[in-house]
Amino acid sequence: MDENEYEIVTDEEVEDIREALEKGTLATAAEKIQEYFNQLDNVTLNITITGESGSGKSTFVNAFRGIGDDDEINSAPTGVVETTMEPKSYPHPKYPSDVESKRYDFFIIIASERFRSSNVQLAIEIQKMKKRFYFVRSKIDENIRADKNKENL
Repeated sequence: MDENEYEIVTDEEVEDIREALEKGTLATAAEKIQEYFNQLDNVTLNITITGESGSGKSTFVNAFRGIGDDDEINSAPTGVVETTMEPKSYPHPKYPSDVESKRYDFFIIIASERFRSSNVQLAIEIQKMKKRFYFVRSKIDENIRADKNKENL
């Protein structure tokens, strides 16, 4: 996919704003800019969260959506054992999207420990699809707590 596909304001729209500033009033330009900002509410991003079992994917999904793990109706199930066996869509409550969409705009790869070769392989495959990805390290608080306990021994 071409990076320009993700542009919200096109070159033509920038030119419209420039003309409004040069030929019109500040109010006209502000109105034009506000129109383009309003378009942002209609942009849908399909994000996939991936990682090894137990890495904290469901907790991340819930936090990202602003939903607590204890919300039994809307939250992704969490637990000490693997709880999500099949891919499932969790639309953002404020910005719902097509639940059946299989097209992902970018990937978030979660690891609760050091990144492994499987994470690197996944990143390489994502790059081959010309998609973007982010690495996220989860459960840092547990590592900090463990390090402090080692210091106290």
